[in-house]
Amino acid sequence: MRTVPGRDPSRDVLLLPPRRHSPPLARRGATAPARTHRIPSGQSPLVFRPDIQGLRGLAVVLVVLGHAGLPHLAGGYVGVDVFFVVSGFVITSGLLGEAHRTGTLRLRRFYARRALRLLPLATLVGLTTLVACRFLASKIRYEEFLHDALAGALYFMNIDLATAGTDYLREGATPSPFQHMWSLSVEEQFYLLWPLLLLITFKLLHRPWLRILPLLALCSLSLAWSVHAVQTSSPWAYFGPHTRLWELGAGGLLAWTGGSLSRLPRAVGVANGWLGLIAIMAAAVLYGDDTAYPGSLALLPVLGTAPVITGGSVPSPYGAARLLSMRPATFAGDVSYGWYLWHWPLLMLGPAALGRTPTPQLALALSGAALMLAWLSLQLVENPLRHHRTLRRRPRAALTVGAGLSATVVCTALIAASFPPAISTGERARHLASLLATAPDPQARLAQLLTQPAPGLPSNLTPALTEVKKQRSAIYRDNCHVNYDAAQSPACVYGDRASDKVVVLFGDSHAAQWFPAWDHLSRDHGWKLVSLTKSSCKTADITIIAQNRPYTACDAWREKALERIERLHPMLVVASSSEAAKSAREMANPQKEWAAGYDRVYRRLAHAADRVIVTLDNPWPKGDAVECAARNSVDLHRCESERGAAVKSPVLREAGRTAALHAGATVVDPQLWLCPRLGACPSVVADTFVYRDESHLAETYVEALTPVLRQRLEHLGIPGITRS
Repeated sequence: MRTVPGRDPSRDVLLLPPRRHSPPLARRGATAPARTHRIPSGQSPLVFRPDIQGLRGLAVVLVVLGHAGLPHLAGGYVGVDVFFVVSGFVITSGLLGEAHRTGTLRLRRFYARRALRLLPLATLVGLTTLVACRFLASKIRYEEFLHDALAGALYFMNIDLATAGTDYLREGATPSPFQHMWSLSVEEQFYLLWPLLLLITFKLLHRPWLRILPLLALCSLSLAWSVHAVQTSSPWAYFGPHTRLWELGAGGLLAWTGGSLSRLPRAVGVANGWLGLIAIMAAAVLYGDDTAYPGSLALLPVLGTAPVITGGSVPSPYGAARLLSMRPATFAGDVSYGWYLWHWPLLMLGPAALGRTPTPQLALALSGAALMLAWLSLQLVENPLRHHRTLRRRPRAALTVGAGLSATVVCTALIAASFPPAISTGERARHLASLLATAPDPQARLAQLLTQPAPGLPSNLTPALTEVKKQRSAIYRDNCHVNYDAAQSPACVYGDRASDKVVVLFGDSHAAQWFPAWDHLSRDHGWKLVSLTKSSCKTADITIIAQNRPYTACDAWREKALERIERLHPMLVVASSSEAAKSAREMANPQKEWAAGYDRVYRRLAHAADRVIVTLDNPWPKGDAVECAARNSVDLHRCESERGAAVKSPVLREAGRTAALHAGATVVDPQLWLCPRLGACPSVVADTFVYRDESHLAETYVEALTPVLRQRLEHLGIPGITRS
């Protein structure tokens, strides 16, 4: 599910100064008369556009309902793009007006206005969310959420999300209650650059058509970057300031048209408005979670927003501006900033506060509650401070207040980090690694321990529950487990690098999770261990869907990995991959076609290596095992799956087993190492937690299984295996 909310932009509703020779809007058939807003002395009056406010209202409704899971509105995230274009148009219009009047830009006054309009409510929501996280959010991710609060307050949330999006081990995590601050971060990063560019062009270039060229070139470069990034790095394409700049810039470039917008023929303006509105709604309805976005597809909502703005400059009783100027739409625009800010934390934390399972109905109710909070905060927080006479007249004071508000969130988060929430534990347990290392029959000892799970977390859990997700084996620290975009693996060699006995670990992250045990064995027995693993890349020769597009990079990587294995002629290849996969094409007989895909790879491995071991996928817990244990630390049975229900995909499991046997490979089923023959698969064995997340094994547990794996290799007759 796409979980990246949009944000109402600057909240400015003052647009272009009316042209001296332009006829009054009322004489042009305006359905809502233009009106001027009280502004400081010395500035020209600017025309209020109720249709722009209604356009904001439409955008926030799309975002909120999309996040609430309303059917047929999965593309509601395009409201973000609408916000960006509107923000660029409104802010640039004001800056251009000032530059034309004064020949310069008073940047301190500009940032003071933004601080007064954005920071008071953002601070209130941030502090409220911090308090709610203390009592309602994940105890495991508490420090992460505090970091997110800092990132939001300091405007680098989008960079954090882009970086996290490239970390495979963080995939599948519940979105942060502060995640919605990403677009505010993008916008503020944009406005650190944009006014400076405008000021430079006005100082250095004197012809209007020359002034726009550098900005047009910058926006074109950003669009090209976005189109490229959506194919190579989706997180950076979505969250990167460089890939979003063109959307804000599009609104800014539109502002350069100035009063010429109002001279459009009325029929053209009407057609523009309706066609643009249709384009925005089409994007919201047609796009979804599997859309490779933004890239070129963002052109539809962006180029839809621009004609809505131009069409509204020519008021007509038949134009889309009339619809957008109606009170329900303008009311949504008035509260859009607050509605956006409040709705996301409520959606993320509200179900836990109410003790209910998230549903679309509950999400809609929580969105309604967020609307009420937005209206209250508009009356009690936003308007009183943004219209405060002293602060509006004294930019330095306004900036000081803004810095103080941001510092309040930062200091609160830093103090809260010193007092993490406690996780209840029970009695001490014996050390799993020692029990298995000293057992005459490690497998039998493990089977016994699996039938005696503790009801709760032991007080000496190793490592602590809050540290389980942070563990990174050498192949992750060395970037040897390559991510989605990589076409080949680096030369990652472990164990005895000089040995002629080569073992290859091959597959996706469910192969990489076994690295700690194989690394231990390689060092003990003098093997050279070569790691060839890639995120979500299955061992089957089947093109799958990953990150909402065909995973052709996996196919290219797999072929190069197989060629490398053939050159190595290893003593042993250990192949494994997750059973979570979706083919990029429809399959008439999935089990047969998956078996054929596995068979093509396993036969090549069998020809290249002396022995091939295919390790089937491990049993999966009920959701994220670490998060579940934090919530149910004294009743872990709530987190455990029955052995039969723990199989992710019976179809892929049987296809992989069949293909491995046909290719002459040895099949190893890790179920016996994780589940008793009868009953549920435990979350904790002795003092060691079993899982890292919703599917991967914890590294400490895998390392503790080394004696069990060694015993199995002895039975298989792998050369050089001896008890340590």
